[in-house]
Amino acid sequence: MAPNRTYLDWNATAPLSAPARAAMLDALRLPGNASSVHGEGRAARGALETARRQVAALVGAEAPHVTFVSGATEAANHVLTPEFRMGRAPLTVSRLYVSAIEHPAIREGGRLDPERVTEVPVNRDGIVDLAALENLLAGHDRSAGLPMVAVMLANNETGIIQPVAEAAAIAHAHGGLMVVDAVQAVGRVPVDINALDADFLILSSHKIGGPKGVGALVSRGEVLMPKPLIRGGGQEKGHRSGTENFHAIVGFGAAAAAALENLEERNAAIAGLRDRLEAGMRQAAPDAIIHGETVPRVANTCFFTLPGLKSETGQIAFDLEGIALSAGSACSSGKVGESHVLSAMGYDPNLGALRISLGPDTTDEDISRTLAAFAKIAGRRRPTGEAA
Repeated sequence: MAPNRTYLDWNATAPLSAPARAAMLDALRLPGNASSVHGEGRAARGALETARRQVAALVGAEAPHVTFVSGATEAANHVLTPEFRMGRAPLTVSRLYVSAIEHPAIREGGRLDPERVTEVPVNRDGIVDLAALENLLAGHDRSAGLPMVAVMLANNETGIIQPVAEAAAIAHAHGGLMVVDAVQAVGRVPVDINALDADFLILSSHKIGGPKGVGALVSRGEVLMPKPLIRGGGQEKGHRSGTENFHAIVGFGAAAAAALENLEERNAAIAGLRDRLEAGMRQAAPDAIIHGETVPRVANTCFFTLPGLKSETGQIAFDLEGIALSAGSACSSGKVGESHVLSAMGYDPNLGALRISLGPDTTDEDISRTLAAFAKIAGRRRPTGEAA
């Protein structure tokens, strides 16, 4: 980390972990292609399959059910499609039901036409409305094809944990498929694809200390699979063709294994730091709004509003104080705009909010420095409600 800087944007990307870095350096020394049958190729294949087992273990899945892709966005575009196969038989998905707080990669609908995407509302606490989901699926026309439901496990902006298993039960009761974006949940809460009753999970390496540019689509079985997005040489059992991003996949596997170690203890420590942060924020600015503070959240995330402080103004102000945080999702080429998550929760989209996300390397000193910056920035707000 750069001197005199405090990094509190772990939900955007986690710094590359030591185990991932070491594994990648070892992988770079292997010359073989994992698709080759000679000794060098078999060595590369062995390292790749070790990573597959490590990623599968992170979510309680079977290793053969892990398909490596370039990241969560590709995984979303892979699985959000009208064309599936159940064994050799074609299967059609006619409509996608997405929660209103989904990441843009999910809300865009992947390969389904926009008119086939229906939003499921959330309540004021940012939790998906299960009764609304039930009503929508009850009205689904099964003669046109199956419904697909997509609900994230932990929201990337608020950190709020969603009732995924309950949503999956509703989806399956109506003959539908369940897709879960678990990107912000793995490494922060226990994740098990079977306990969640999910058909597919979406994962991203760089959120857990692995390298950027690699992720996975994890399925519950191999009988039901989407039509491939990328076809060609037949890698990844034909589910995703193209030479694998080998050293990145190996780093992803190492990061996944590390994410499982001391999970409860690590997150208890992070929760303590976040609680101290939020208590200090309340003391410095009693009018601050901490979104989702009364409902289950992942331990590392604080999504807050300082009335009178615009998102972009606040982000710049903290950056000038040496604090790296974000104004929500960091997946829009640096753009800072209205939060669709706040809008879905019933807040004025112009209200503005900032996200602080902690990680295993966050220290007490980082929290103290952030609170000092927070007090300074909060104190500069003008009585009119405009940021200074």
